[in-house]
Amino acid sequence: MSKDFFSTLKATIEENDSLLCVGLDPRSRRIPDGDVLAFNRRIVDATADLACVYKPNFAFYEALGLDGLAALKATIAYIHARGLPVILDAKRGDIGATAQAYARAAFDVWGADAITINPYLGGDAVEPFTSRADKGIFILCHTSNPGAEDLQNLGVAGRPLYAHVAQLAQRWTQHKNIGLVIGATFPEELATVRAGAPETWFLVPGVGAQGGDLEAAVTAGLNTAGHGLVVNSSRGIIYADDPRAAACELRDRINAIRRRHTQSPSHESLILALYELGAIKFGEFTLKSGLTSPIYIDLRLLVSDPAVMQMATHAYADLLWDLTFDRIAGIPYAALPIATAVGLEVGRPVIYPRKEVKGHGTARAIEGKYEAGETVVVLDDLITTGGSKFEAIAPLEDAGLRVRDVVVLIDREQGGAAELDEAGYRLHSLLPLPSILETLERHGHISREMKAQVEDHVRGEVDHGHSSRTS
Repeated sequence: MSKDFFSTLKATIEENDSLLCVGLDPRSRRIPDGDVLAFNRRIVDATADLACVYKPNFAFYEALGLDGLAALKATIAYIHARGLPVILDAKRGDIGATAQAYARAAFDVWGADAITINPYLGGDAVEPFTSRADKGIFILCHTSNPGAEDLQNLGVAGRPLYAHVAQLAQRWTQHKNIGLVIGATFPEELATVRAGAPETWFLVPGVGAQGGDLEAAVTAGLNTAGHGLVVNSSRGIIYADDPRAAACELRDRINAIRRRHTQSPSHESLILALYELGAIKFGEFTLKSGLTSPIYIDLRLLVSDPAVMQMATHAYADLLWDLTFDRIAGIPYAALPIATAVGLEVGRPVIYPRKEVKGHGTARAIEGKYEAGETVVVLDDLITTGGSKFEAIAPLEDAGLRVRDVVVLIDREQGGAAELDEAGYRLHSLLPLPSILETLERHGHISREMKAQVEDHVRGEVDHGHSSRTS
């Protein structure tokens, strides 16, 4: 993959709205024709839009001899061709030149983007892996098997060994490329480690056949951004009668927990207020593209209700809290009154790039006062694709302004975040469309059938490269 592992992982999480890791553990007796590569390809083809990462377990391929290893290499290449990253579950752990050889094998021979590591031999055995800044490492912290407690819960300097490993992992990395393996079968340990490592990524095995509590594990492991972990399922998906249906069901269960965990009461109130205002409508709408859509979002209506505008303004202010910028650049036309209100709320000046440059007066491409070299945050109402965001960013950068961040209220989750990330911009959004649909269904404003219809429509637009509006 071209970017570092965790950046790629975040992009695929946003692209597929998924925290699902599909484990590819081929057991020869369960593959009727014995063709491991063909079996893996069928699984990848069925789940590539539902997963965020794949995890082949090296042992199952090694056990098949040279043919198995050839299938592993070809499988990883096939997954990369579908645009997704790969974690090689090899649990390596050795010293000196041996560890260096294992790292070269994992990353340069097999082509993995990340690998699982046994930390028992200490930091010098981990360093050959962590020194690869573009690669990811998941260190065994608290595994999912029943015998994990034999060693991993032993007391070391007044705390469990697994907690000591979690702390060491944060000191061992120079490139912030270390994650932790923590089993879903131990949610209390998950919560303990999350409290001490709020930004560390977790690989969470143990759901399905091992009996891990999905709700407890996801709730314990999520970070404040609503991700920070990937949940692995192997047998429950690849040997299901319908692997795609099994993957979709598990992804949706994870997302439902995720939405409940990250949805604050104020966010829910804003969603309901937008619906009551008529800014979120359901039915049959003809869009600018000529296509029809079962949902229409029109945040221009915010100007007609000061109370709802104030709620939205406070929400934008929360998104801007941790960002560094000199000015806010609103995108015409829907975002101009919103940007003005937000500028007043946070005490920052507002500018905006014109859609059409005037042929008279100052003939400015950007309205408002600014100085070249300043940093601006781009603000808009919502995002579908990155189209209009790039159109707004171009004149700003041409004028010598620096753009790092784009802030929107609603993300329709149709690829816009990934497009911006690919170009080096960070998207910050408050309300993902799935959260809106779930909230409205829960409060009885839309039926389960309408929710499914909108989800199918959005998925279809992504699959066919269509967008309901260029925003």
